[in-house]
Amino acid sequence: MSVYPKQYADVNIVEEQRAKWEKKRIRTTKELIETERRYFEQLELVSMYFIEILKAKGTLKPNIHDAIFSSIKLIHSANQRFLGNLEHGEFGLGFENLSSHLHFYKIYADNMENAFKVLQIQIKKNKSFARFKKLQETRPEFRGLVLEDLLTLPLQRIQQYKHFLRDLIENTSPDGSGFQQLTRALKAVSDISDHIQDSARKRENYQNIHRVQKLLKGRKTMVLASGRWYIREGWINVLHPKSKEAKQKMVFLFSDILLVTKPCHPLHPTNSNKFSCQAVYPLLECSVDKVFGYTRSQGGLISLTFPHEKLLLMSNDQEDINDWYRCLSSAIGQVSSTKLTASATTTDLVSCSTKVGID
Repeated sequence: MSVYPKQYADVNIVEEQRAKWEKKRIRTTKELIETERRYFEQLELVSMYFIEILKAKGTLKPNIHDAIFSSIKLIHSANQRFLGNLEHGEFGLGFENLSSHLHFYKIYADNMENAFKVLQIQIKKNKSFARFKKLQETRPEFRGLVLEDLLTLPLQRIQQYKHFLRDLIENTSPDGSGFQQLTRALKAVSDISDHIQDSARKRENYQNIHRVQKLLKGRKTMVLASGRWYIREGWINVLHPKSKEAKQKMVFLFSDILLVTKPCHPLHPTNSNKFSCQAVYPLLECSVDKVFGYTRSQGGLISLTFPHEKLLLMSNDQEDINDWYRCLSSAIGQVSSTKLTASATTTDLVSCSTKVGID
């Protein structure tokens, strides 16, 4: 029996697979070039209609100008060369060259929070700049994007590069031209992407903790603490062993503490929209259990056991109580596994200790 038909079939399968890879690669490179042209055009518009004109007019002081736009001109220059490589089909070389300039993106990402703060101050205090900004944003070239949108484009583009690189590598033969360059570029881009995402998470966490701090009456309870992460908040029924009935409380969950509060009196002259801290529970020595059977149809009850007392959280909302249980279990497990010292979790609790009863 001849084996040639099987050999031919195997060859055909390999050729078909290669054809599929090449088709996907062509589609990816086409999309990459098209989106890069648009991205570079947007950088060009920011440079032309904002950076250069503002510098020529002297509308912003040099230090303020630099604070808002940071390294975007350097990014613009690096991407001009990158686009040229792409249009000549030099994808490996292009990404390799871009990788050597990714520190411009890191500088830009690290300055982003400050850039937006300075920008908002200038919009409020510098009427000349505010008018100029509004006028430029009406240009049809910007397609409805405002300066705030344009300033975030470099960070968004880094995330897109990571996906493009993965697609290119998946559809490029290891022996193919540029494979090693693409692989090295993916590592470099992923590192910057992770740095940007980590910075964004830290920034969002700080904003949430700062927001909660402002919601609390007075300065007795300090939730701003190094290493602390905001997890969630919400209204939930709380039953304290010393209480006869459950009462609805606003509860804030952080990575190391559970903060139980009640709303201030609605007629209070200064604190009507704030909350009064009733207790702060460290999670380090806490255990959590979900008690079933609280209601026949939906909802549930969570039992929290601390060294010297017990707390019950109740809700008729099944989805909400499940999310509370998941978040509490995760936080308690994490704080226990990292073995946080007692001082790290109690230093800021003295001012609002668990001695305060929950009425």
